Amino acid sequence: MSTHAAVSYWLETAADDLTPRPPLDGSTEADVAILGAGYTGLWTAYYLHRKDPSLRIVVVERDIAGFGASGRNGAWCAPDLNISMSKLARLHGVDAARQTQQATYDAVDEVGRVTAAEGIDAGFHKGGEIIVSRGPQGFPALDGALEEYRKFGFGDKYRIIEGSELTDRIRIAGAQRALVADHCAVIHPGRLVRGLARLLEREGVVIYEGTAVTGFRPKDASGKAALITARGEVKAPVVVLAGEAYLAELPQLHRQLVPLYSLIVLTEPVTDAQWAEIGWSNREVVASTRMSVDYLSRTEDGRILFGGRGAPYRFGSPIKPEYDRHGPTHEKLKGFVREWFPSLGNIGFSHEWGGPLGMPRDWHPTMAFDPATGIATSRGYIGHGVSTTNIGGRLLADLITGSKSPLTELPLANHTSRNWETEPFRYIGIRYSQWALGRLDDQIARTGKPPSGRSLAERIASH
Repeated sequence: MSTHAAVSYWLETAADDLTPRPPLDGSTEADVAILGAGYTGLWTAYYLHRKDPSLRIVVVERDIAGFGASGRNGAWCAPDLNISMSKLARLHGVDAARQTQQATYDAVDEVGRVTAAEGIDAGFHKGGEIIVSRGPQGFPALDGALEEYRKFGFGDKYRIIEGSELTDRIRIAGAQRALVADHCAVIHPGRLVRGLARLLEREGVVIYEGTAVTGFRPKDASGKAALITARGEVKAPVVVLAGEAYLAELPQLHRQLVPLYSLIVLTEPVTDAQWAEIGWSNREVVASTRMSVDYLSRTEDGRILFGGRGAPYRFGSPIKPEYDRHGPTHEKLKGFVREWFPSLGNIGFSHEWGGPLGMPRDWHPTMAFDPATGIATSRGYIGHGVSTTNIGGRLLADLITGSKSPLTELPLANHTSRNWETEPFRYIGIRYSQWALGRLDDQIARTGKPPSGRSLAERIASH
């Protein structure tokens, strides 16, 4: 197995040659230079090319297309942002919050539309979503979520089920109620990102791999901004920073994003008899009301993916390959699989991996372009990137080309997040929150009592 195939099951099974494309070889120029060959960078290139096929677009990638979160995620193509509609309404008004939420539903359908139209076999399957409460302690969370959707006019998309209606869809030990919806899809992340890269190359977009961007420079007297690498510069009137968590490695953006690690385990294929016990025939995406976040999907070849948070934040926000795996967290996730699905017995696990997601201080995604500096960026998805990157690509294409659209009116456009605190305060706050939320989850499971909403950890994590 190649080094890149070992990054995740999705890259291993992407049905694509993972041999890196040639690196940048000396300085060059373009109309648009993009840092990052993940979903954000590739969607931005895709929509820019659709608006103006004459543009010379160059994408610069440190590793290979899909190496980051785009090739490692939980396979959810789902609506919603991590920042709540209520908080968006407080910041920007009710109409802006409602329009932003609608854009997330539209993005799911747009991913499906483009993959079908372009012949990208991304495994797009719109099976829906199930958020389960494993005991009465989660009922208030389900009720609160449903009330939020109703408040903003989306209540008809969701409903709460229990009893036989729940077990007819999926049988999870201890699950008593669930919030369900039909608008979520599951995908093969690796085939999507690699397919986009191949499509763009056929259309003339240049992708350099194995080329680390170490900095960027705004427009100078020549009217060109630049991506800076050890192998040369890519100068262009427009530079797009699309590296998500990895942008924290650039000095200018170090405090804009915190790289938080999300980890995943994947079972061996589940037998037909075991699936008959579990159900889950429509391959909905699944999660629970746990504070620490979990997310599940069922692969095309009948495996169960179980992902979650729990890997510790490291002092100074470093990103290192060895952080992709964290034994205690991976073992805890395996335990959850066996706890949720007792009929699986001692099922084996074929893969485990992880990677960083980008978390802004205010939980608010940013999709911005400053014509004066030539710098554009889309970032801050906090794990909701599969669909939100599509919004980002379309929104940046509109901003860069000066096209007004419903997307450019969203509060995501040209939002500025404040910086994270300096160390050691960042470390203390994040590690405390991680510890306290995990402890709170254990307490809730042990007592069967819902969280109060008043603890310090809950207030810190509120979004």
